[in-house]
Amino acid sequence: MSIATVSYVLLLYASTLILIFGLAYKLVQYARIPAPLKIPTTPAPISAGGVCWRLFKEAAFFESLFKASKWTWLFGWLFHFSLLIVLLGHLRYFTESVWPWVAFLQSLGPYAALGMLVGLAGLWVRRLFVDRVRYISAPSDHLMLLFLIAIGGSGLLMRTLSPTDIVAVKAFALGLIYFDWQSLPADGVLLVHLALVVLLMVVFPFSKLLHGPGLFFSPTRNQADNPRETRHLASWAAELESSDRR
Repeated sequence: MSIATVSYVLLLYASTLILIFGLAYKLVQYARIPAPLKIPTTPAPISAGGVCWRLFKEAAFFESLFKASKWTWLFGWLFHFSLLIVLLGHLRYFTESVWPWVAFLQSLGPYAALGMLVGLAGLWVRRLFVDRVRYISAPSDHLMLLFLIAIGGSGLLMRTLSPTDIVAVKAFALGLIYFDWQSLPADGVLLVHLALVVLLMVVFPFSKLLHGPGLFFSPTRNQADNPRETRHLASWAAELESSDRR
């Protein structure tokens, strides 16, 4: 077994652990942040069911972004939807038999990768040429966009101009799951693509890319607009009030 195979096996295991525990740590941290005030962005739902529907629309359709900026919404939604298709298509590498719907989505991979690149390019142009957005953009924002473009571009390259041995790649991926390591093809584009994916897995829990899960912990979105009907107390305030009563 080559040094490259062993190196990537160890890197993928390590990055997976960092991703899982990093996400768990950040989600617990989000959950523990107190929300002492009722601050839902109005107009807001007044019931728990309404809050769930609002969160669904935000997560699936970026409702507030659509209302704020149609162009930003278009490029942002195109990128995220294309990314979802690409990720679901990658399931073929982690299952013995490929489900028909996964095979269909995987056949759309080149088009989805192109959609990712168009969406990312539009978001990057926005950061470069819209004054108010350029002013608040940090170097890390540009680096993340370039990073994601590199991942999408290398993946598209493997499906078009520089195809790799997908049978060997699947054997390698299944070997990771069953701890039966298989050789990784010595394909330069594939190695670059996997290295970028490893870096993304490490960075993801500690970057702005975590805005997706963070949406569900935002009090402006996950609170019902019912301050008159129901008294709102943060957990720490409720504990203090309970101890005072004793």
